Amino acid sequence: MRQHLAAALMAAVLPICAQAAWVAISADAGKRIEIDPASVQKEEGNRQVALGRVLFDKELTDPRSAGSYKSIETLTRYDCTLRTYATLKRTWRKADDEILRAEEVKNAAEMPVRSGSLDDKLLREVCRPRSPVAAQSAASKLAEKANEAALDLRRANDAMIQQQVQKEFQKNLKQAGVAPVRTPAVAAPAAPKIAAAQPAPRPAAAKASAPTSAAARSHAHIHWAYEGEGGPEHWGKLKPEYAACASGKRQSPIDIRDGIRVDLPTIEFAWRPSHFRIVDNGHTVQVAVGGSSLVLLGKTYELVQFHFHRPAEERVNGKGFEMVAHFVHKAEDGRLAVVAVLIERGDENPFIQTLWNHLPLETNEEVAPPNVAIDPAKLLPADRSYYTYMGSLTTPPCTENVQWLVLKQPVQASAEQIAIFSRLYRNNARPLQPGFGRLIKESR
Repeated sequence: MRQHLAAALMAAVLPICAQAAWVAISADAGKRIEIDPASVQKEEGNRQVALGRVLFDKELTDPRSAGSYKSIETLTRYDCTLRTYATLKRTWRKADDEILRAEEVKNAAEMPVRSGSLDDKLLREVCRPRSPVAAQSAASKLAEKANEAALDLRRANDAMIQQQVQKEFQKNLKQAGVAPVRTPAVAAPAAPKIAAAQPAPRPAAAKASAPTSAAARSHAHIHWAYEGEGGPEHWGKLKPEYAACASGKRQSPIDIRDGIRVDLPTIEFAWRPSHFRIVDNGHTVQVAVGGSSLVLLGKTYELVQFHFHRPAEERVNGKGFEMVAHFVHKAEDGRLAVVAVLIERGDENPFIQTLWNHLPLETNEEVAPPNVAIDPAKLLPADRSYYTYMGSLTTPPCTENVQWLVLKQPVQASAEQIAIFSRLYRNNARPLQPGFGRLIKESR
């Protein structure tokens, strides 16, 4: 169903590009990120599809066609509730706006949107309410109120003039020795209705929440990080939606110990080879693939993305590991399951080397090698036994109700491969969180 809708939207949106009214969202050295607000169309649920582009200051060479292009347009689907996006189509355009080449993205992966990122700006623009009729109606009402206020002021002014004329008239009669003429009292003018256009007073509930809002506003300029003002100990204060980072009782990571040994259900991995997109998003190296999933207790979870932490965020009976790869999966009902593959120092890992070979040169710039595919299953250990517990995302907003599946057997990466990641992220691990008596199970 989604594919049919996406195809229909592509047909409807792409012709707009010739007359698109591009609006700049971000500008960097050598390029500008833009979006066409007129292209925004609603899909099923709370999803929106929009046309955006990266416009470069100078022409670049396309390695696939050997032709030159000046911009890359993308048709992207945004989920305004889940805060995810998926690229549906890319189009490379020449300087004269002629199409150089275009490609549809098969099995487009849903990528989470990090707060404060460029994707966050794009999502906010696409998902902001758009109701021209409502806007026009509001403008009309405001104009009505302004006209009423102006009319009331004019009436009040006329009444004041009448009063002055009456006073002068009575004064002249008195000076001439003529008895004053009794005139009907002039009704006091109604108070101008300007107050109607003023904002309503805040309800008591809003005043009660003022300290929290003030605290959030005082940290609004700080972006979350792994040290300093935006470090893990401050995450809960940075934004109201990050509150669980400080107050949650099911937070991750934890020291996995004292688990009960039981016959856990087998994790049915359906990870498949596919092309991939890799990005350094400012917090980690993240990779998106298509067509991979897992089944646990009959429930299917789609692989959304995987990323790395150094050192490994979780510990096992107090033991730490050099790194960890977190494979984030999402079911149709929105539930998350994260598979953690622990990494220790040892032999070179061919899977990781392929990723490192295509590391982006710039932060937040995706690389999608056209002729390279990866198989996530190549990073799985031979022994698929695991620990499991209920926890949270280990980055803001620290959403809870996440099922963790931590594989017991680590895989290896060479000292050089670990050092390469360390050049980018010396430490991007959240500290251990309290267990609060959570039940932990492990395969026996």
